This record gives sequence, structure tokens and C-alpha cells, in this order.
Amino acid sequence: MSSPAWELQKAVYGALVADAALGALLGGERIYDDVPRGAVFPYVSFGPSTTRDWSTGTETGAEHLFTLRCWSKAGGEKEVHLVLEAIRAALHEASLVLTDHRLVSLRHEASDALRGADGETYQGVARFRAVTEPQT
Repeated sequence: MSSPAWELQKAVYGALVADAALGALLGGERIYDDVPRGAVFPYVSFGPSTTRDWSTGTETGAEHLFTLRCWSKAGGEKEVHLVLEAIRAALHEASLVLTDHRLVSLRHEASDALRGADGETYQGVARFRAVTEPQT
């Protein structure tokens, strides 16, 4: 059996890459698990994730809390807010297909926009919660 967290990440990546609105804002498929050196701004990266047992007395399940981050150098927070909204629109309550697992729910929980310590980079943070269960 495969990892439900990895299957979820692959499905999220696929949904983001397929989203035309997000692609237009980013200028292409700039969505990374491991950001390459010299990546062109703006881009989206996978942030921290947590997986917890969400089983009941009769069913096996997992709760996933994961973060997506967008990065911008376009002065101000506008670009970050636009990218965060595109991410939310692409994923909130989406019906993603996973291998060996079934997505029960996927919800956007919160988003934040902040200026980086360098004073030039802006970061957006989108937090999501998903629940999965094994395919039967």
C-alpha cells in the first residue's frame, strides 16, 4: 500500500498544474516540492505537512494538514493574494483522485500574506485540511 500523504500531494500537484488561472498568474508550471536554485518568481512550493490517524472503531483513515506557499517579488501583497485565491479556488472541496486511497474531504482553512525579512520578498501561506481513507 502507498502513503496516503504522498498520494494526496501528487493529486494536489496535478490539480494545481492543471489550473489555467493559477498557471497564468505564475507564468507557467512553477509549482515545486523542492524549489530549484534560481527559481523565477512568482512560484508555489509545498510547505510543512502533518498526517494524523483519523480512524474510527470500524474504519481506517488519515487527517492531513498541509501548507502551500507562494513567493513573490512584485512589490506589495497583491500578487500573493491573487495566487492564494487561485490556489483556494483550485483545491477547496475539490474531488481529487488518489491511488489506493479515497479523498473524503479537502477544505481550505486559512491564508496569510507576509513580507519577508529581506523587505523585498512576499510570501503567501495557504493551509488546508484533508481526510483520506483506503480504497476498499
